[in-house]
Amino acid sequence: MMPRMKRQRDFWNKEYKDPEHLALSTAVSEDLEKFTRFLERAEGKLHLNPIALAVDLGCGNGRNLIYLAERYGMRGIGYDISDEAIKQAQQLSEGLPIHYEARSIDGDFSGIKDGSVSLVLDMMSSHFLKRAAREHLRDEIVRILRPGGWLFFKSFLGEGDLNAQRMLKDYPAGEGEDNAYIHPRLGVYEYVWRDADAIREFFEPYFEVHKVDKSHRHLTKHGEPNKRRTVAVYLQKQ
Repeated sequence: MMPRMKRQRDFWNKEYKDPEHLALSTAVSEDLEKFTRFLERAEGKLHLNPIALAVDLGCGNGRNLIYLAERYGMRGIGYDISDEAIKQAQQLSEGLPIHYEARSIDGDFSGIKDGSVSLVLDMMSSHFLKRAAREHLRDEIVRILRPGGWLFFKSFLGEGDLNAQRMLKDYPAGEGEDNAYIHPRLGVYEYVWRDADAIREFFEPYFEVHKVDKSHRHLTKHGEPNKRRTVAVYLQKQ
């Protein structure tokens, strides 16, 4: 395992054993609930049913796959770099049709057939990958998604985020990796999308963008940066 990936694995193993930096919930993400409501309005349960397969890239403790399995009967595959996260996911998912694997999302998903997946989740996961790896992951998502299948994508948004802009200036990742920094406290690589147009440019040759949902500019009443800004994008394979 590359040193960068080992640092990420060690960081997440520690967080899942004894959370220090992040609050790790077992409840479904509100963003995913909102997305599935959108899908039901748009297509009913065409992609939310017991024969549909969902893949979660960076599944953590499995909370979102568990929601999809319990609410819609969906089958699931979850990947996470943290062995501890996968252990917790397996315990929480007992009896559900979900398979987990402890691995990085950097690389091929050779165990998944072409066009066999209805829904892919990339929720705050691929920003740990460098550009070439992000491009390869996108290509793998395109390969495994069925025509008309969906990608629910959530990541950091640089636009209007003073904290991100400061870290890009003070802690640049270098190596030709624009819009990326080495987190000063966590010591891990993170990529931040410049704006929604950059996300469109990255995905639109392969996907139709149906919705872009930006979080608010997280500033204190004194105008100081507070929480990080994120963006959620609903993408359908062309």
